[in-house]
Amino acid sequence: MKLRCAVIEDFQSVATTVVDWSPVTDDVEIVTFTEHLATVDEAATALDGFDIVVTLRERVPFPAELFARLPRLRLLVASGMRNSVIDFDAARRHGVEVCGTASSSTPPVELTWALLLGLARGIVPEATALRTGGPWQSTLGADLHGRTLGLLGLGKIGARVARVGLAFGMDVVAWSRNLTKERTDEVGVTLAASKEELLAGSDFVSVHLALGERTRGLIGAAELARMRPTAYLINTSRAAIVDTEALLAALNAGTIAGAATDVFDVEPLPADDPVRSTPRLLATPHLGYVSRANYETYYGQAVEDIRAFLDGRPVRRLG
Repeated sequence: MKLRCAVIEDFQSVATTVVDWSPVTDDVEIVTFTEHLATVDEAATALDGFDIVVTLRERVPFPAELFARLPRLRLLVASGMRNSVIDFDAARRHGVEVCGTASSSTPPVELTWALLLGLARGIVPEATALRTGGPWQSTLGADLHGRTLGLLGLGKIGARVARVGLAFGMDVVAWSRNLTKERTDEVGVTLAASKEELLAGSDFVSVHLALGERTRGLIGAAELARMRPTAYLINTSRAAIVDTEALLAALNAGTIAGAATDVFDVEPLPADDPVRSTPRLLATPHLGYVSRANYETYYGQAVEDIRAFLDGRPVRRLG
């Protein structure tokens, strides 16, 4: 009898078409789920009777309670090599192997610049006006050349964002708690003396930090108040780094020029969430990692993980 594999969070219905699953289909029945599993109860009901689950990023938490309610589960494949919502100790206790995949930093870098440019040049309101008979030219674009780009975080993604900013002729500054001058010199940017200095002096602020206890709520009302009224904030990292209520209040009050976000406290975003109607906010539905090449990596390596597990030689183990 074939094992059963659930591929969850396949919102675009592409998981089984972007790569070849034939290396495992003789042994495994593949079932895809296109709807979000929002609670432990929903996940436990949907995934009951499956031996393998392929999950997308950190969309669905796998706490101890869920592992306890999935007695048949033997393999969990998560895209990426880090995952903060899987209880790895519980997985081990329940005999579940957890494996990961590679993930490219290129798509989030590119989306960061799509959002920044969209904000700077009013792309969405101008394009909407053109298609709906609105005014011909209603915004005044913000220049990039000669302006200051402040980066909160200068890791792999932040450094690549920095190099694009330099190519645009921007002055790039960066800050994080452990950032050193040696690192900023290596990238070719300026080390800000403090978070407050970076916020006060930047025309565009982009967040590229990992979420942890020290970064949760890092940007709140006090920090937003330090930004220039002509400045923009971009967050393609993690929603909890920026206080959402404080950001929406600043946008509604017009104390900053605008913001863009690709990440939210609750995903998918509820239909009545105020984020959907806040002015001066450019929001996208967590597209940072959603690209064909990245999906080919995620699902291609998920197939490899399943095949290796079936052959008794698991690869890319997590936890």
